Amino acid sequence: MKSKALILAALLICGLAVVAFFLKTSDSPPPPKATIGLPAPPFELKDTEGRTWKLSDLKGKVVFINFWASWCTTCDLENPSIQNLMNVYRGNDKLVVLSILFKDDPQKALDYLRRKGLAFTVILDNGRAASDYGVTGVPETYIIDGKGILAHKAIGPSQWDSPEVISNLKKLMSES
Repeated sequence: MKSKALILAALLICGLAVVAFFLKTSDSPPPPKATIGLPAPPFELKDTEGRTWKLSDLKGKVVFINFWASWCTTCDLENPSIQNLMNVYRGNDKLVVLSILFKDDPQKALDYLRRKGLAFTVILDNGRAASDYGVTGVPETYIIDGKGILAHKAIGPSQWDSPEVISNLKKLMSES
C-alpha cells in the first residue's frame, strides 16, 4: 500500500512538472514582428536568378523592402512609383530596393514585370520572411536604415516617388 502511494505521489509530481513546463512556454511572448525603431528581422532569401540576399550583407545601406504579388491590384497601382524611385537612385549604392514575392508564382511575377516594363529584383519568400515581418497582406513596405533598424513601415499602397519620400530616403542615406 505504501509503495502505491509513493508511485502515485511520484506520478503526480511528474505530471505537475510537465504541466508547469507547458504553462511556462505558452506564457512566453511571441517573437516581436517588425517594429519601427527596433532591428529589422533578418532574412536570407534567393531571388529568381538564384542569388542569395541576406539583410546582414546590406549593413550601411538603406534597404527598401516591398512585399507584393502579381495578382494584387493595389500593388499594380503602386509599382510604377517604385520603379520611378529606383530610376531616381539608379547608380546610388546607398539604396537597395528588394521586392519580396508574397504567395505568388515566380513565373507569373516575372511575366507581369516584363509586361509592365518594371525592373525589380524579385526575391522568393520561403514564407518565413513575411511571417517575421508580420505581413498581413500586400502591398506592405519596410524601410531599414544603414544600421539595420526599421525606420518606416507602410501597409497598403504608397506613392514612393513623391518629393517627401525621396527627401526622407536621402536623409536616411546620408546618415548611413
